[in-house]
Formats: sequence, C-alpha cells, structure tokens
Amino acid sequence: MRAMRLRYSGPAATGPLSLEEVAEPQPGPGQVRLRVRVCGVCHTDLHTVEGELELPRLPLTPGHQVVGIVDAIGPGVTRFALGDRAGVGWLYRACGACAACRAGQENLCANAEFTGLHADGGYGEMMVVDEAFAYPLPAAFDDVAVAPLLCAGIIGFRSLRLSGIQPGQRLGLYGFGASAHLAIQVAVHWGCEVYVFTRAEHHRELARELGAAWVGGAEEAIGAPLDASVIFAPAGWIVPLALGHLRPGGTVAINAIHMSPIPEMPYPVLYGERVLRSVANFTREDAHDFLRLAAEIPVRTEVETFPLAEANDVLARLKHSQIRGAAVLQVS
Repeated sequence: MRAMRLRYSGPAATGPLSLEEVAEPQPGPGQVRLRVRVCGVCHTDLHTVEGELELPRLPLTPGHQVVGIVDAIGPGVTRFALGDRAGVGWLYRACGACAACRAGQENLCANAEFTGLHADGGYGEMMVVDEAFAYPLPAAFDDVAVAPLLCAGIIGFRSLRLSGIQPGQRLGLYGFGASAHLAIQVAVHWGCEVYVFTRAEHHRELARELGAAWVGGAEEAIGAPLDASVIFAPAGWIVPLALGHLRPGGTVAINAIHMSPIPEMPYPVLYGERVLRSVANFTREDAHDFLRLAAEIPVRTEVETFPLAEANDVLARLKHSQIRGAAVLQVS
C-alpha cells in the first residue's frame, strides 16, 4: 500500500514526507482495518512533521482525521462489520485504568496514544485501530465533509464546553481555520454573539458568511466585554489581548497542542476571577456528542481537497494560513 512516511522532521516546505510502498497492516484482537478514503490535515500534523512534538518513533505515517471503510476485522470485534464506514480521530488508545480514565478524563491519560504520532495514521491507504476508538459516521456527511469533524470539529466542541460559554452570550474566537469555522456554527446554533479575530481577509469573509457578529484583529477594541473565548491560533502573544477583551469571571480556553511563549503581562489583565485554561485532546464522549450535534445542525464544512502525494505542500500552505476552512487529502 502507499503511504506518506515521515523519516525525519523538518520544515514542511523542504518535503520531509515521502510517498512509499509499505506492508499492509493486519488487525489484531478487537481491531478493525480501514481502507482509508480521505484524511483531514490538521495543525497537529504540521507540529508532528516539523518536529515541534516529541516523536515516539520514526518512520511514521501522520494523519488523524481518518475516514475509511472496514475491510478486515480481528478476533472479538462486535461494533463494526465488513463494509461499514468509520472514522478515527486523534485519541488512538487510552489505558482505561488510571485515575484520569476512571474520572472520565481519558484525554488526560498518562499512557494515552495518539493517531499519527504513536500509531500510523491516515496519510496512507490502510490503518488499524481498536474498534472502541473508531466512530460510526453520520450518513448526512460524505467522506470529504466529515473528515474535518473528526479532530477540528470535536476539539473545537470540547473547547467551547471548557470555555463555559452559555447560549446567548458573547464569544470570542481567535484564529479562524479548520476548527474555528466549525465551532462558530455550534455557537451560532446556541444563539451566541460571536466575535472573530483573524488577519486573513479570506478567513474574515468566511467568518461573516457563517454568522460572525464582528470580525477584526486581536489588537482592535470591540466595544463590549466577552463572556468567553477560545484561542485557536498557536500564538502566545494573543493571550493577554484575549484576556483584555474578557469580562470578569469569564474564561479564555486555549485550543493548541503547541504554542509560542506567552509574554509577561500585568496582573490586572487576569484579575477579576478571569480564567485561563488549556484544552488537551478530547474524549470519546466528546466525539459521539459532537458528531450527533453536527448532523442535527447540520454543520457545513468548508473544505479544499488535495491528492495524497501533495501532503508536504498542503502542510506548508496550512502553516501560512493559505487554506480556506479545512484541507483534506484524497487517499483512495
């Protein structure tokens, strides 16, 4: 089978991924094998390829917004049958026994493994996964449309939850890529007044199309305090500005697995029981809840598609905010 393999980390523009022939993986007990149709491209893939995340092993096949068809099953599989369509997200496996897992926080499991980091992911024609960490996909979405929901959508949904935003309140979104363009649709569905902070004009245009009440730059005054915000851009300099837009008692949730340093800031920016918190991964409960809600709304995914062999170029474009909405690789 063909796969885009990472053998060394480096800038996406230098082409660290190479298209190779590799052996077909075989499912073990409780596992299913997917013949991958499409795979979404995520900022976490960029951090993986460029070496900003510690890599447990090389070579590696990235990709964790995977849509495919079950074409082989291991012993003991009961949730899926041959021919079923299934999706795989970032959380590849959790131990199920640690304190975090027992508390319903499997996203914080110290022994968690992640798709496209610890295990080969969707930048290849086949992958295997434990059936417990694969998801039935809503029939309302085709393969390309559903791929961004499997990470960008789910983690955006969890970020909204952790921000504490309530229906009808004012919400800020900083950065407007794959995740934010899905989160805004959930927030608008909840009746929120959404303020979008982004530089690129094509992102501002999309934000307006999707119901933003205000669009501008993070440095701009907005005229009304926000009840909650989510920072999607991995840029630490935004944090003091986001806190400055926030009402006392509000929360800024940072949706980033890697972020540039947060600058020193005066204490009054945080004072007033404002909360600054990170968002780490997601749980299977988040995934099931979001996929169900996305079909009910229904969420519209803005997608650009590319051939698998162009993964390096796509990651370079993502790095420079040159993707409108989300990018998806056509694998097979």
